[in-house]
Order: sequence, then C-alpha cells, then structure tokens
Amino acid sequence: MATAKQILFPIGIIGVGLLISGVFISMQKPPEEKPPIDNTPLVSIEKIQYQPMTFTVSSYGVVNAKYHTEIVAQVSGEITYLSDNFVKGGFIKKGDVLARIDPSDYESALLDAQANLASAKATLVQEKANAQVAEREWAEITDSKPSDLSLRKPQLAQEIAKLKSAEAGLLRAKRNLERAIIKAPYDALIGSRNIGLGTYVSNGASIGLVYSTDKAEVRLPLADKEMQYLDRKGANAEVKLVGNFAGEKQEWIGTIVRSEGIIDSKSRMTYLVAEVDDPYGLKGHHKELRYGTYVTAHIGGTHAGEVAVVPRHLIVNGLVATMDKENKLRYLPVNIIRQDGSNVIISSGLENGMNIITSALDYPVEGMSVALPQDKVLQTEPKIGVNSDTAVAMEDKE
Repeated sequence: MATAKQILFPIGIIGVGLLISGVFISMQKPPEEKPPIDNTPLVSIEKIQYQPMTFTVSSYGVVNAKYHTEIVAQVSGEITYLSDNFVKGGFIKKGDVLARIDPSDYESALLDAQANLASAKATLVQEKANAQVAEREWAEITDSKPSDLSLRKPQLAQEIAKLKSAEAGLLRAKRNLERAIIKAPYDALIGSRNIGLGTYVSNGASIGLVYSTDKAEVRLPLADKEMQYLDRKGANAEVKLVGNFAGEKQEWIGTIVRSEGIIDSKSRMTYLVAEVDDPYGLKGHHKELRYGTYVTAHIGGTHAGEVAVVPRHLIVNGLVATMDKENKLRYLPVNIIRQDGSNVIISSGLENGMNIITSALDYPVEGMSVALPQDKVLQTEPKIGVNSDTAVAMEDKE
C-alpha cells in the first residue's frame, strides 16, 4: 500500500503548478479593444459653375478656289509667245497676256473682211441710186402703181443683207484676231499649263487651268441636329478655320455665305459654304491659306445663356450624383440641352456651387453617407504582439 507521503507529493506538485499559473494569468492585461473602423465611402467632387456660353458648331473641310477655269484655245495656230508668269504656281492679274497664237492668218482675214465691207457699202450706194432712177422713170411713163420689182426693192434688200453679212464678217475677223491673244480672266493662280512655245493648238484645245485668288471656299458638312445651335441656320455666321501651315498651327477667319440647300443622300449631311477673302494674302489681309489645305472649322452659334458643363459619363438616366451639405449621396435630375463630345451642357437641375461626385461608387444608395479624403480621419491599428509595457521600455531605451 502506498504511504501518505507518496500520495501527497504529486498533489502538492499539481497545486504549486496551479498557483504559479494563476499568478502569471493575473499578471497579464486584458487585450486592448480596437477602435471602430470608419467604412464611409470616399468620393471626389467638383463644384458646378454656371457661366454664359455661346454655342460653337465644329466641322471640317478642304480649302478650294471659289472659281477655277480651264482655259481653251478659241482659234487655231502656233504658240509664238508665253508669259514668264504662265507657269504652275505663278500668280497673274486679270487681263495679263498668258500666250499668243500666230496672228498672221487672222490679220489677213481682217483685211479681207474690211475689203468685203467696203465693197458691200459701195454696191448698196449704187443700188439705192438705181432704185431712185427706176422710181423716177416709172413715174414719167405711167401713173399706175409700180411693183416692188419695178422699183428694184428686192435688189436693194439683197444689197443691204450683203452689207450686214460683211459687217458680221468684219466683227468675226476682229474677234478671231483678239482671240489669238490669250488673257487671264481674273486674278488667279496657275494650276497647270498644257502648252509650250511653238506648240500648235486647234480650236478648243486645253491651254491650262487657273484658280481665282480673290476668294476661297470651304464646304462644311453638318449633321442636321447641329443646325439648331446656329442662328439663322448659320447664314453670315463667323467661322474660325484652324489648320497647319509650314509646320505651325494657323487660324483664319471666314464667313458662312450660303447653304447648299439639300441633304446629301450618302452622308445625310447638310453642307454650309464658308468663304475667306484673299486666301493667299496677296493684299496683306492675313497669312497664306493654300488651296487643298485640310482645316477644322468652328462656327459661331446661338447664345445658350447660363449653363454648366458636366462630363457625360457622370449622368445616368438623366440623373447626376451629388453630395449635399450633410455629406449625403443625392441623385438629382438635370436638363441636358446639348451633348458635346465627352461632355454635356445642362441648363438647370443643379444649383451653382453644388458638389457633384466624380468618382465611382461600388454600391450607391440614395441618402448614404459619403466623405472627402481630406475630411476622413484615418484609423491606425496597434502592432500585434507588442504590449504597452514593452512599448514604454522601448521608448526609454530611445
């Protein structure tokens, strides 16, 4: 049988262990409670600013001459003279002589026409005298009424017709002689020249192509819905044309002069025509605007009044998310009067200075609280495994 000593010894050891464990447990501090974490969504905002605005309608086009003319020979012959300015890219004035056709045959034809006219005049004078003699002789012979043939009226009419024909021949000869000199129809830029010195040209042969330099035109396509933003459908509206010249961005001012009046069957666009004076700056009005330049056009439109510009993606089903004075999410309807690329223009629905939310919300709920990054206090969590005593000891060492 076990003695009392053998029984009490293990019990004593267990008791001492429990006592020591209790002492250590009583020395430990309860874990500190973590402060509650603020889960209010953070948002970014912009303030609505209403400002007066005049609508601008944008388009594009290529600059062309208002007039371009293919010059053709109106008489036949050899080219005996060419102007030094009659080269591609050359500038000419109205009435400048571009080329001459050998006039020899036409000078001879003019002399013939002058001679025919003189002969016809002389014959007519003689025939008038013959008619007067015939009338006087008839009166001496009889008192009866003479016939037209007796008074030589048919012969007189024939000679009058010959005189008119001779006059027409003279005019034709003069005109052909003038046409042997090829002149510029207006101030122009030479687009091409199809002849050389000594070239024989026939009537109707192409001489060259010229472009007027007085005015340039640009056809500007517009969607039908854009026309509502223009006063008087754009008539006489000012146009700012933007393009590149010599590697630099340039601007020119033009005016809408007309609408083509129809909707293109393929593009479904309406075309307005803008006009620019002195495109090549020959009169010193502005910088050179070359034909063939691709330009972007901004047409001045109607006055929109006090409006605000809002990014298009912020409006869903006509509603925009806002943050009210109590930092609550509110959806408000807005009146959209125009879509302009990535933006929309609104005229009402929001008050001036109101905050609209520009950041995305994962689970938006009307009336939920939202916060701005600068207003939210960031929560810091204590380091795991470091109690306050240890922290104090570490501070003392520092």
